[in-house]
Amino acid sequence: MNKSVYQIFKTFFKVGTLLLGGGYVILPLLQSELVDKLNWIEDDELCEYYALGQSIPGIIAANVSIFVGYKLRGISGALAAIIGITLPAFIAIVILARIMVEIVHLKFIQSIFWGVGIGVLMLIFLAVKEIWKKSVIDKFSCWIFFVTFILSTCFKAPPAVLIIFAIFIGLWLEFTNRIEHGDKTE
Repeated sequence: MNKSVYQIFKTFFKVGTLLLGGGYVILPLLQSELVDKLNWIEDDELCEYYALGQSIPGIIAANVSIFVGYKLRGISGALAAIIGITLPAFIAIVILARIMVEIVHLKFIQSIFWGVGIGVLMLIFLAVKEIWKKSVIDKFSCWIFFVTFILSTCFKAPPAVLIIFAIFIGLWLEFTNRIEHGDKTE
């Protein structure tokens, strides 16, 4: 079967249009197209690419498409495959964004977003309530909470800095507790 860059792009574009859901959905689609119909790769190779695609950062479908495209035509095949697999999702997002721009001004849609916003706010409140019960357990942890809260709201301190600050305070507290109680580090 033809393994031209265009054919690779077309095949992965077709798979990309059918790809709804997470990374597990792509395996049967790729097996049907690449192994059964086109005989471009073996079933074992696809499973290896899939396992490797899961173990590295990024979208599984994109990772697998890069591996297959590279095997078929080198760098140009990898580029064709990655563009083919991601282009349908990109087009769908652009179309949906365009539709949203047109309908977001409708009173009905604004009411829906208002309701969703209240629902999300409630979910955030419940999550904070659960985390609070497990995290703020004594006066010292309450003190850390208020210091980080003030630093974030009044001084606009970056969240990463606050997390690192809280980690070091927690480590310092653990270290001083071990010294006071004469515990040995394990």
